[in-house]
Amino acid sequence: MRVIVFLAEGFEETEALCPVDVMRRAGLDVVIAGVTGEYVKSSHGVTVKADISLDDVHDDERFAAAFCPGGMPGSVNLSQSWKVNKILVDTAQTGVVAAICASPAVVLAPLGLLKGKNATCFPGCESYAPDSVFSADGIVVDGNILTGKSAGWAFDLGLKLVEMLKDKESAEQVRSAIYYKD
Repeated sequence: MRVIVFLAEGFEETEALCPVDVMRRAGLDVVIAGVTGEYVKSSHGVTVKADISLDDVHDDERFAAAFCPGGMPGSVNLSQSWKVNKILVDTAQTGVVAAICASPAVVLAPLGLLKGKNATCFPGCESYAPDSVFSADGIVVDGNILTGKSAGWAFDLGLKLVEMLKDKESAEQVRSAIYYKD
């Protein structure tokens, strides 16, 4: 199962890399795609080398899941990428789409992916998606859409992705191995 994680300039480090680490520990094939190239600077000035440039993702490539970390202006930069939007819409047809922090409101909602769905986002970002309803919960799953509130929920989001893509036992094995909430 291949998972794509998008990095755009201004992404939030914890929200991006924590779920990637959790998913890779569970044996998922995770590819980090840099929207603006191989090297992407985070919202706190940390430069991360992506596995590939988004330009190297083939138009016909399909993913079991697509994930948008939050952060500002990272979420806005993701929303402005035609290719990110296309992959998210395509993935939503058969796979899991996940987003955290600002990205549920800034990226997913304008694509119509939250229409009629329960979701959560970083408090204050609701204004980016006035037609969506957001809860105060840390993690919300509605069908194949997974949303997380903030960086503090990044481990939980990663574990929920593992559970959705593999099974609960795999998520529990990773949780136990890292002594998370032990």
